[in-house]
Amino acid sequence: MDTKYIFVTGGVVSSLGKGIATSSIGLLLKSYGLNVTLQKIDPYINVDPGTMNPYQHGEVFVTQDGAECDLDLGHYERFLNSSLSRENNITTGQIYFSVITKERRGEYLGKTVQVVPHITNEIKSRITQLADSNNVDVVITEVGGTVGDIEGQPFLEAVRQMRLDYGKENTMYIHLTLVPFIKAAREFKTKPTQHSVRELRAIGIQPDILLCRSDSWLTADERKKISLFCNVPIDAVIDAIDVECIYEIPLIFRQQKLDQMILASLGIERDEPDLAEWELFVQKAKSPSRVVEIAVCGKYVELRDAYKSIMEALYHAAVANDARLKLKWIDSDRIEDEIALENALGMVNGILVPGGFGIRGVEGKIRIVTYARNRKKPYLGLCLGMQCMVIEYARHVCGMKGANSTEFDDSTIYPVIDLLPGQRKIKNMGGTMRLGNYPCKLEAHSLARKIYAKNMVEERHRHRYEVNPKYIKRLSEKGLIFSGRSPNGKLMEIAEVRGHPFFISTQFHPEFTSRPLAPNPVFYHFIKSSLETF
Repeated sequence: MDTKYIFVTGGVVSSLGKGIATSSIGLLLKSYGLNVTLQKIDPYINVDPGTMNPYQHGEVFVTQDGAECDLDLGHYERFLNSSLSRENNITTGQIYFSVITKERRGEYLGKTVQVVPHITNEIKSRITQLADSNNVDVVITEVGGTVGDIEGQPFLEAVRQMRLDYGKENTMYIHLTLVPFIKAAREFKTKPTQHSVRELRAIGIQPDILLCRSDSWLTADERKKISLFCNVPIDAVIDAIDVECIYEIPLIFRQQKLDQMILASLGIERDEPDLAEWELFVQKAKSPSRVVEIAVCGKYVELRDAYKSIMEALYHAAVANDARLKLKWIDSDRIEDEIALENALGMVNGILVPGGFGIRGVEGKIRIVTYARNRKKPYLGLCLGMQCMVIEYARHVCGMKGANSTEFDDSTIYPVIDLLPGQRKIKNMGGTMRLGNYPCKLEAHSLARKIYAKNMVEERHRHRYEVNPKYIKRLSEKGLIFSGRSPNGKLMEIAEVRGHPFFISTQFHPEFTSRPLAPNPVFYHFIKSSLETF
């Protein structure tokens, strides 16, 4: 079978859920036994989002091979239940960097390098290369941004050309658009969708299927109107309604026979899909028997997308523990005294301190660690959350007054957290942290060993700072257990304290490997302990 290419575009406004729609389509096609991979195109000029402020970009997702990517890569991995790579994310910066490098090497000698065909050819090669290197049946490529954005034009032109190169039988265009409900008029308005499709057709792309994002189901008349004015068969006007559980979206699409429509259009013959486990997960997610409240104590809480993978990992673990997840967002920058601590954390089941960069909010996080340790509240620290745990323990248990990280105080007399040795001479900021999968050896009889039920694990990292080896012995003598270490024993990966229901931190990011049908063990046991302890 020839590789099939599906392109997902968006119109009217951003943040409509193209990533979830793309992931859902990928899951549906995979359920038929097809080998499917997903790809995200980000039109920004940054080579990757690694140096971008979370308020600008949201979460930076890290793949197993160490690529810093858009958060939609996290959705892709969770829905497909598979690990992706740097090939699955394309940015304008990558494309132009590659073309300019080739020009300097002389690969275009005698030619004027232009957007068409050189930039568009480079884009197409990134799409087809993904298919070839992974031997996949279907590549689904999501084009970031909205139709009409200046920065997205070269990508849409490349997408248009793909049909000329590979034929209608091997390509498909799916367009996600907004159909707003105007309360004053008490009706849906289809004009934004009409204009969006018109813009797309002006580029030369006629969508095969429309996904209509709305608050509720469209009426037959509205679907007919969209079909007529957008030149799309009425059966290809698909409702993408708001739902409480995003993992229900694939089932809603299947209910409307979206999967069958795609298979028929691409000439793929398959038997019935296997969605039994997914359906059971959604059923459990919608009818839990208890509630667990977790405080997420961070510095970017005003933008929840900054913690997208953490939110989903907690959700997976809550469903597996037959519980409804309730999140309480705590701005660590506003935790200044015991009263604020008690008001914020007194009634929650568990406390999570996530990663982050920079000094703002760190002292609040350290106070939160102290509270969790003294009050026996289940605590999970991630990356900076582990570093704050070590700083807190050094200050309040080991007597190292003023202990800190050199990231926040380069003159501290107790630099218990310091730059990794390999980071000291690095000048470029982009893509130079400790990134991607690294092995971690677990100590026998530790909580970490109990959680993972094995002696060696691999998890994903994104950091420059580590526990300073000069202070390992002193911290350990006072009861801080480094239960996970790099195989050579030099890097501390997990820290925990005995005599506490659940007090553990990881230097890595276990949230990146959590899946709906396979919650990450650290999150599963954190939720389990939070339910048992309260």
